[in-house]
Amino acid sequence: MTQPINFLLSRSSMKLVTAPAPNDGDLARILQAAMAAPDHGSLQPWRFKIIRGPAIGKFADFSIGLRQQSDTPFTPEKEAATRAWLSEVPMIIAVACHIDYGNTAISETERVLATGAAVTNILNAAYMLGYGAFWSTGIATYIDEFQAGLGFDSLDYRFLGFIAIGTPKMSIPQKKRPHYTQFIDEWTEPLDV
Repeated sequence: MTQPINFLLSRSSMKLVTAPAPNDGDLARILQAAMAAPDHGSLQPWRFKIIRGPAIGKFADFSIGLRQQSDTPFTPEKEAATRAWLSEVPMIIAVACHIDYGNTAISETERVLATGAAVTNILNAAYMLGYGAFWSTGIATYIDEFQAGLGFDSLDYRFLGFIAIGTPKMSIPQKKRPHYTQFIDEWTEPLDV
């Protein structure tokens, strides 16, 4: 059996996915993994919308339509490529962070970090179950009407993108990762400032 640490060390995002999507049992396990994310104050700020079946086409039309009306529309080639990609994606999980203005003890930053940790658990669980997954902030993520159209009112939520998930269309390529030592220093005492 592969050790869990090896899954973490070898996980890579896979944008090119196709049907089948996770079945209901696997999806439940993937989403339950999100519930194990670190979460200061146990606020569970993450919110997810599952988009699948005919709703994928509506998602594509809605998001691309908004993008084309924006200040940065897609070129015809990019629009065609995006539509082709989404036509094969069997499931999308839209991700938002709930902002509770009544709780001032835990900052919005910590809530967003907790939601990001939940997404990381989703990506890892999907990979461990043999699926490909890709967290995207593309298409129309930063257009307010997109967030609202997905049911995440901008007064109460910060939309953080969406996860495309399904069966990898090919072997998931292994990326060459930098060695962790490039990103650390050892701290021993306060610096003079």
